[in-house]
Amino acid sequence: MNPLNSSPTFCSLLRILSLSTILTLPTLSSRALDANYDESKIPAYELPPLLISESGEKIKTVEAWEKTRRPEILDLFRSQMYGKNPGRLAYMKFVTTESTTSALNGKSLRKQISVRFDGTEEGPQMEILLYLPASAKGPVPVFVGLNFGGNHTIHSDPAIHISKSWMRNRKDSGVIDHKATEAARGKSAGRWAVNEINQRGYGLATIYYGDIDPDFEDGFKNGVHAMFYRNEQKGPKSDEWGSIATWAWGLSRAMDYFETDASIDHRRVAVMGHSRLGKTSLWAGAEDSRFALVISNDSGCGGAALNRRAIGETVHRINTSFPHWFCDNFIQYNNKENSIPFDQHQLIALMAPRPVYVASAEQDRWADPKGEFLSAKHASPVYRLYGKKGMGQEEMPQVNQPIHNQIGYHIRSGKHNVTDFDWTQYLNFADQHLR
Repeated sequence: MNPLNSSPTFCSLLRILSLSTILTLPTLSSRALDANYDESKIPAYELPPLLISESGEKIKTVEAWEKTRRPEILDLFRSQMYGKNPGRLAYMKFVTTESTTSALNGKSLRKQISVRFDGTEEGPQMEILLYLPASAKGPVPVFVGLNFGGNHTIHSDPAIHISKSWMRNRKDSGVIDHKATEAARGKSAGRWAVNEINQRGYGLATIYYGDIDPDFEDGFKNGVHAMFYRNEQKGPKSDEWGSIATWAWGLSRAMDYFETDASIDHRRVAVMGHSRLGKTSLWAGAEDSRFALVISNDSGCGGAALNRRAIGETVHRINTSFPHWFCDNFIQYNNKENSIPFDQHQLIALMAPRPVYVASAEQDRWADPKGEFLSAKHASPVYRLYGKKGMGQEEMPQVNQPIHNQIGYHIRSGKHNVTDFDWTQYLNFADQHLR
């Protein structure tokens, strides 16, 4: 593989150009108007081979996949798209800041845990909100996912701590001067089926993604990046972690905590994410095999959707609008999808043989539902190496007709969101694979 120029100077210039472009971009709604949604206008493409190594070797066994091809693909995604992260911390500290055995009318146990990345109360930290079923007789499997608005938004429970981290101003969501207010409590409860999850015998853990890295282009001066700068370094190198990889790193640090909590079955943890956080859950699952099940909800470009289809949001669009999400090396592929040495079916294949679920929404054309389905389908050959079905279906299913094999998929009616229908499928899928 000979990627394009990836020197820090070249890629820093590309980042500056992308940032200058975003300042003059029209609104998202007008950007969407001129996006391509016509299948007949998709550029001709050929997917990078899944089971042929860079040396030309045909991959026919699990051993060859795990020792040769999987590391090659993982390294491409690390160096050319998401960026490398610094790994596990030796000095991290977990502090339970609140707990009760009688939350949600006595049906749940609640814990709030501060994960102090540098071990100090003053340093960077994230807070895990954890609900476990009160009726559990032993360690329970858990769904974990990042949230967009702060832990206090996922339920109206008055005991949930109001996040103190930076947030994007939205008065209708109770955020003023980049700070959450009491008015924000429970604003996103419709996306988090807390009661149903606990009733089905699972725990739910969630973390505000802005605790890990604020979601705006600031040269990575905030968030956890500065903890790892060395020798007057002022930002990540061209192949080092953008925000998506950083959020995924935070999910792995939550897994570090789960391994210490006797009430959690850390061998049965499902990581779930929506939209940009669906991209994050996929990358977390690819990098960290401790996640037993991986769920992508409407993740689109940079997540489950094939890059080469260039429908709806494209690589150029996402890099221009959100230049901090990926490593600088990814910018060189703007409007050059066919030159990317990988595609997202290979990302999904990195989960094998673990179960993975990809979900789309009928009206979410920006995220390219068909491209999400095709990624899941074309990841199946790796699952078959393990003697598993993979997707097990060649044609895209009808709306609201889920596929539940080792690779799960559905396209539901409605828009870009997380709904009760989605959670019902994820719980059923978990019952099938984690029980």
